[in-house]
Amino acid sequence: MSNYFNLVPNFQYVSRLPDAKISDYITVKNLFKRVFLREDIYQNLTFFNKYTVLGDDRPDNVSAQVYEDSTLDWLILVTNNIVNVTDEWPLSQSDFNRYLLDKYNDDYNKIYNGVHHFETIEVKDSNNVVIVPAGLEVSEDFTTTYYDYFISGLTTANNITRPVTNFQYEENLENKKREIFILKPEYISVVLDDIDELNRYKKGSTEYVDETLKKAENIRLY
Repeated sequence: MSNYFNLVPNFQYVSRLPDAKISDYITVKNLFKRVFLREDIYQNLTFFNKYTVLGDDRPDNVSAQVYEDSTLDWLILVTNNIVNVTDEWPLSQSDFNRYLLDKYNDDYNKIYNGVHHFETIEVKDSNNVVIVPAGLEVSEDFTTTYYDYFISGLTTANNITRPVTNFQYEENLENKKREIFILKPEYISVVLDDIDELNRYKKGSTEYVDETLKKAENIRLY
């Protein structure tokens, strides 16, 4: 991620350190200038490839594999609008195991056998038309109430739901995080040029120093 901050312009503000002089400034990165993809690129699927994150791969691992450059890990995150890596990137296996134990109070039976919810199994009529799609989250008694009203006489299915354990539920959430989009390598230079242009300061502000630096007014001097 260090390469990311090279794209972010600087900002100087008045130092508040105990031993600072009244005229001292501190230079920091202007985090309000967040890097993002231009909307017409972000909404155009032809710029991207689908990608599945494998095993314990981190964004820098994926970047190294796709772009042969691990410092473009920030581009992987920006492309998928990921802000909080801890919550939005798939956990490593050890972290996932630890998460399950913490959430379900070290109760292995609850993790692997406890039912989180029920979901439908696909049901078709005699004409091969789907009546009940697979994967709908339903109540436990859905089998009886729905079967009697719609399905009777149309299918030989005795059960149109299945239980989803807590483990299966949590694993499915993690697997969804693994399905991401990758900006095609041939468009990287276009995106970098756009970001460079968008993050340059424009003349006209009293805070303007140059294209990469703004300086806050020091009201302590007045």
